[in-house]
Order: sequence, then C-alpha cells, then structure tokens
Amino acid sequence: MGSQATATSFRLTVVGCSGSYPGPESPASCYLVQAERDGRTWSLVVDLGNGALGALQRYVDPLEVDAVLLSHLHADHCVDMTSYYVLRKYHPRGTQPQIPVWGPSGTDVRLANAYDLPMETGMREEFEFHTFDGAFTVGPFEIEPFAVDHPVEAYGMRISAETEESGRRTLAYSGDTGLTPSLLEIAADADLFLCEASFRHGDDNPPSLHLSGTECGEVAAKGKVKRLVITHVPPWHDAQGMLSESLAVFDGPTELAAQGAVYGI
Repeated sequence: MGSQATATSFRLTVVGCSGSYPGPESPASCYLVQAERDGRTWSLVVDLGNGALGALQRYVDPLEVDAVLLSHLHADHCVDMTSYYVLRKYHPRGTQPQIPVWGPSGTDVRLANAYDLPMETGMREEFEFHTFDGAFTVGPFEIEPFAVDHPVEAYGMRISAETEESGRRTLAYSGDTGLTPSLLEIAADADLFLCEASFRHGDDNPPSLHLSGTECGEVAAKGKVKRLVITHVPPWHDAQGMLSESLAVFDGPTELAAQGAVYGI
C-alpha cells in the first residue's frame, strides 16, 4: 500500500490505475498530484480516463483543481474530460473560471468531438488549452514533458517541487509507451517513478505500444530511481505477475499502484 503523506507534503494520490479500460477495482488512468505553497494546496490532475472523475471527488473538490495534464488522447486517459466540462460549465454555483489544460496537439479538437460540440467554441470557454512544448510551471510544480513511443502523440513527464521536508523532489511518469530512450531521461534519479506495465514479458507483444513488467523494472534500474510504482496493468493480466517481473530486475522499493493509495514524494 502507498504510504500516507502528511498534509504539507508533495504527494501523489492514485485515483485510477487500470490499464486500457476500467477494472473492477479501479477506474482508468488518473493521478492527483498535490503540494503546498502560499498557504494553500495546489492540485494537478494527470490524465482523466474512463470513470476517473467520480473517484476524483473522493480526494479533491473538482472545482479546486489548478490544472490538468493529459499524457495522450486515448480514451482511457482523457475521456472523462467530457464529464469534467459539464461539471465546470453547468455547476449550480455558476460557470467556473477557465483552468489550464496541457496535452498533445489537437487536444481541444479531440475533446470537442468527444462531446459533439461545435468546433467554433468547443470546450475553450471552460479550459485554456496548451500544447506540450518544453518545461512550464504551475504554482509550486515544474513540469517537463518528454515525447514517448505510442501509436498517437504521447508524453511522459517529470513533475518537481520543493518541499520543506526534503528539498527538491521529483515524480516521474512514463505515460503509455514502448521502450524508447526518453524513458531514461524521464526516470533519471526520480524519487518516485510511476511506470506503466501492460504486457507480459515473453508474449508476442506489438512494438511501440506498452512496456512489460520486465522492461518497467529495467528502466527503473538503469534510471536509478528511488522507488518504483507499477501502474496501468490491464484487468485481463495478473498484476502480481507484473510485479514479479519487475522485482526480478530491479531491487529497489517496488509496488503495484492501487486505487486510493497516497505516496509522499
């Protein structure tokens, strides 16, 4: 289980970690990243896949989210943005102010199409869309995106923040990807590496799509990460098998992501 972070920590909450589609124990991909600055909590939502908006409300008021980062535009990572649009536009407290959304090129068009909205306006009154293009900041967070290897434009990222407890700390997120050199840049010396493992090693897996548990562990070892959390295991696979594959090649602290787990970074 994830360690419980203190109220002043830079922390990650797993909102959804099921790979490719929601499972019986978790929604699809969604991660809440929080840190304190200027007397308040800053909140990033990283991906918002199938079923995730419902679970997100257990951990944060959706109206208090500061920004959304979408690693790519497959439905299991972004489709609940359509429901989030409804929540922000039609809330009884009134239409909410725009919040920034970072994602691949065409994110605004993809989401407008997903909700059958006219292209002239789409969701641009509710969300301020930005394309990943170099490092940027949101409150206490410094975010650095990296292109990864997936059938659509896709990104992993490093999210860093200064903490009173331990100084500068870094959360690395693989996004969805096959093996690619940028993964080592993402993982390098990360305090926590949130890495997908969707394939069983040794199966006839397609290239340029996902990692196996073994590959996930190998990247963690080469990147000398402090802690590995394995995520995005599809419900049709045995998650414990993915864990075993990674443990065979990475001897650092390793565990499976679980819906509701909280990790201090």
